[in-house]
Amino acid sequence: MASGIFAILDDVAMLLDDAAVMSKVAAKKTAGILGDDLAVNAEQATGFHASRELPVIWAITKGSLLNKVIILPGTFLLSAYLPWLIVPILLLGGAYLSFEGTEKVYEWIIGHKAIKFAARGSMDPKELDRREIAKIKAAIRTDFILSIEIIVIALGTVIGQTLPVQILVVSVVALLATVGVYGLVALLVRMDDTGLYLIKQAATLEGIPAHSLRFNGKLLVASLPRVIRLLGVIGTVAMLLVGGGMFVHNIEAVHHALAIMPAMAANLVAGLIVGALILAMMHIAKATKSSFSEHP
Repeated sequence: MASGIFAILDDVAMLLDDAAVMSKVAAKKTAGILGDDLAVNAEQATGFHASRELPVIWAITKGSLLNKVIILPGTFLLSAYLPWLIVPILLLGGAYLSFEGTEKVYEWIIGHKAIKFAARGSMDPKELDRREIAKIKAAIRTDFILSIEIIVIALGTVIGQTLPVQILVVSVVALLATVGVYGLVALLVRMDDTGLYLIKQAATLEGIPAHSLRFNGKLLVASLPRVIRLLGVIGTVAMLLVGGGMFVHNIEAVHHALAIMPAMAANLVAGLIVGALILAMMHIAKATKSSFSEHP
């Protein structure tokens, strides 16, 4: 009896050891997309009133966890029974990300300014809540698409392993993609609070320590608006890179057509082209609908 228990424990230990090794490999393979995931989601989770930042990030985090719960079993089932369907799903996700990124670039070009949630007193609270909910839903949709690629890439690194190892490794990477990414986002958006805390602590000290804390605190407070703007740019570029990359990596003709470019430039160009085509079709459809409504 005792030997049976020890044998089971030994098997569990070996399983966890294999999972730990493969998790490191999968993490390295998905490092690039995790970085893009951070940039995109940081941009999506910012721009709210300071009092709403953490509640919004928590709402998106819960949505992200639900996404993983849906995607994980779905990906294993597709991989086992309908593997040919994975690429079309990735391409649909790439089209959505390319459109989102291109639309933001288009808005920059025409001078459209995004809603600033900080000015809560200047707008009807119900309208602000509606816009907040809409932005949370958009962030969760974007997270869903990025999560699919992260999980598919992670699964690809362990496809030759046993099913328990696959499940453990992909689950670890999926959890890292949520907890790690949104944990860092929460730290980023609370930079000003950290800065104010340092300034307050400096008031209780004298000499070099006080000057150092005060300087660093003011630097953090002053840096936050610039960091938010930078995240907006990086997040948009990341959307285009990820979206375009899905077409470059999964469609041979696109890969060959852009082969003369560096990989990052090829992904960016593909994302802009796909996004521009979708944006143009949406504008044409909107104009056509408007024309029909004006002249029935």
